[in-house]
Amino acid sequence: MPSNFNVHSAAGYEQLMGRWSQRLAPLLIDFAGLANGDRILDVGCGTGSLTFALPRAADVSEVAAIDYSPVFVEAARRRNEDTRISIQQADACALPYPDDRFDRALSLLVLHFVPEAGKAVSEMRRVVRPGGVVAAAVWDHLGGMSAMRMMWDTAAMLDERAREQRSIYLFQPMMGPGELKQCFIEQGLLDVEETSLLIRMDYRSFDDYWQPIADGEGPLGKYVATLDPDLRARTEAAVRAAYEGGRPDGPRSFTSVAWACRGVVPPG
Repeated sequence: MPSNFNVHSAAGYEQLMGRWSQRLAPLLIDFAGLANGDRILDVGCGTGSLTFALPRAADVSEVAAIDYSPVFVEAARRRNEDTRISIQQADACALPYPDDRFDRALSLLVLHFVPEAGKAVSEMRRVVRPGGVVAAAVWDHLGGMSAMRMMWDTAAMLDERAREQRSIYLFQPMMGPGELKQCFIEQGLLDVEETSLLIRMDYRSFDDYWQPIADGEGPLGKYVATLDPDLRARTEAAVRAAYEGGRPDGPRSFTSVAWACRGVVPPG
């Protein structure tokens, strides 16, 4: 089942989101729990933010990572220097592993892009042994992503299509309070807990913020790529003004919040 995330290049994704997922990964690991000797599955590994954080957090015996995007798989493989890590292209809704294969299955910033997220969680449960842990995190686009809301709210003042795309962005599946928890419960996981994880997105300048969007990365970049030159210029100018906030261009820091959920695989 393909993801509906828009990606042009691994480098562009790193600037748009990868650098921030690296900050979020340790928080998800702490919440999910990790033990020496664990066999871990990373579902939707992207460029490897969570994949490479796992062996740093504990002396795990194995990390298997999958992603639907060949762009991400190739980039993560190029980075890999750990023989305990394997990375392959695969479908989150049809994981290529036998039942009870892993001690834990984690997914970072992926499930809200999977059209059948419940099926993906079901697959994560299937490949984790009884008593093992399934955990995931997704952004709170509506209430927790101030840097991205700034772009969408500004663009929505200029363009009806931006208002329509903003609504889609803000209300993606799994992003509302309790949605991820309910999905875990429906897939039969036990002792399900939900929390929120907070990081800061620290930008050096407006160009540092805007460049991956201008290059067409992610949902915001996909929208900007459709604009005619005049509207694109007006949008960039308006977003720049919002970023600068009446002060000279320079560093800005934005809070970003993700929903996180974990559950335990029941006895067989």
